[in-house]
Amino acid sequence: MTRSPEGAGPPAVPSVALADGATLPQVGFGVYRVADAAADGIVAQALEAGYRLVDTARLYGNEAGVGRAVRASGLPRGEVSVTTKVWNDDQGYEATIRAVEASSARLGLGAPDLVLIHWPAPGQDLYVDSWRALLDLREAGQVRSVGVSNFQPAHLQRLAEATGQTPVLNQVELHPYLQQPQLRAFHAAHGIATQAWSPLGRGSGVLEDPVVLDIAARHGVGAAQVVLRWHLDLGTLVIPKSVTPERIRSNIDVFGFALDAQDHARIADLDRGERLGPDPDTFGA
Repeated sequence: MTRSPEGAGPPAVPSVALADGATLPQVGFGVYRVADAAADGIVAQALEAGYRLVDTARLYGNEAGVGRAVRASGLPRGEVSVTTKVWNDDQGYEATIRAVEASSARLGLGAPDLVLIHWPAPGQDLYVDSWRALLDLREAGQVRSVGVSNFQPAHLQRLAEATGQTPVLNQVELHPYLQQPQLRAFHAAHGIATQAWSPLGRGSGVLEDPVVLDIAARHGVGAAQVVLRWHLDLGTLVIPKSVTPERIRSNIDVFGFALDAQDHARIADLDRGERLGPDPDTFGA
């Protein structure tokens, strides 16, 4: 179920200010495991539904398709933010420079709005060099904003100590079964925006959890809408992914209802500290 009146236009999505002065829509569209050939149509549906942030990565293999969809949309380039990421085997200063240049060429949209280091891959011990490369690319105007993904507080602290600059955003696994309160508190204390990948905890059972279903029934919305509203209330940016037109629309239609303090307390109690993805302290050696 969605909340917009029949025939209403796309919902207005609030923007979040980043520490460098840029802004990003709080709700974006993820394209993990979307084939490049399918990205044109799926991203076009998302843009039509009102999404103005598309999150891709070199690893996903669909940067070209995302770029085609944004160009074909007819929307001004400045109205659509695009994020991409540097994969683990492209880490290191020179390799990161080459990787970002290649991603920019595949996207064909000029400077990407946000480039992230995809994982710290601490076993390689190259993420500080990759971070220096992103800072230099930003200084040269080849990217607009720079951040990281899946970084732990110790990794973030090391970047700050080595360069004097912290990422504007850290994109991490975050959902009701993995709420990461300590990491979110670290972000808040250091001016780092929190963005959730897998915000709906796909495959974890979050959307079938009796607590989530009960809250959804009480508000007359879907379980996914409850979880996304919970994220937004926490100040988290989200990038839900779907290839189903109805779900693409409903995932952005989360501004017509409000969760109360009791709802939030019940969802807070669902935290299990369980990851769906890899451990950032060991992945990507």
